[in-house]
Amino acid sequence: MQNRELIVSRDGPLMRIVIDRPAKRNALSRPMYEAMIAAFAEADADEEIRAIVLSSAGDDFTAGNDLEDFRRPLDNVQEFSALRFVRALAALQTPIVAAVVGDAIGVGVTMLFHCDLVYASHSARFKMPFVDLGVIPEAASTLLVPQRIGLVKAAEFMLLCESFGASEALRLGVVNAVAGFDEVEEMALDAARRLAAKPRAALAATRRLLRGDAVTIAARIEEEGALFAAALTTRETRARLEAFFAGVKDDEL
Repeated sequence: MQNRELIVSRDGPLMRIVIDRPAKRNALSRPMYEAMIAAFAEADADEEIRAIVLSSAGDDFTAGNDLEDFRRPLDNVQEFSALRFVRALAALQTPIVAAVVGDAIGVGVTMLFHCDLVYASHSARFKMPFVDLGVIPEAASTLLVPQRIGLVKAAEFMLLCESFGASEALRLGVVNAVAGFDEVEEMALDAARRLAAKPRAALAATRRLLRGDAVTIAARIEEEGALFAAALTTRETRARLEAFFAGVKDDEL
């Protein structure tokens, strides 16, 4: 299965999803989200697929959502591809392993809190700039990030929008291990193959318990989504987004 900028393939018991839009720093467009949603549904429906590996082409994991999608208010937030993607990721039954190289921005970070295992390159940088853009973090990150790394660091990364590197991500438990740029994807593939060899029922039950209360997570995704859509209608957020497209720095606003 291919969608020009998202490549989905089979590798034995694994499904491989490669974000392949390096010219745009792998920013995620609506068609790319739709392709990932379809891939998740296929993986959950196929008993032969035992794990998913999510990686990228080029020098970055993803620059996050393609902000062109936000240049106008959302007509129907419930059907917006980015929201449907995070819903699908949170509900995914197939184990998923991520290989992160270079920059992971916005949803490129928040999606990692729904992955079972995450491996990063030494060059990886993580940033959640939602507030700087005048919008609200998504993917239940306002719930999951403080749970994982603590409120103090969550405030630093989500309110001040500070970036952090691979060593800090490892120390805080955002990633499982750090390796060289050329080693990360193979590390993720090896971990996924090991997951694929585990007893299915025991793995699924343990995974479900580890991931926490699905109802609470789903409710937070919806709450964030509604606030995100509302933020896009405000004058301040519109100005912030247009400033981004004009190349204006935050300290120049």
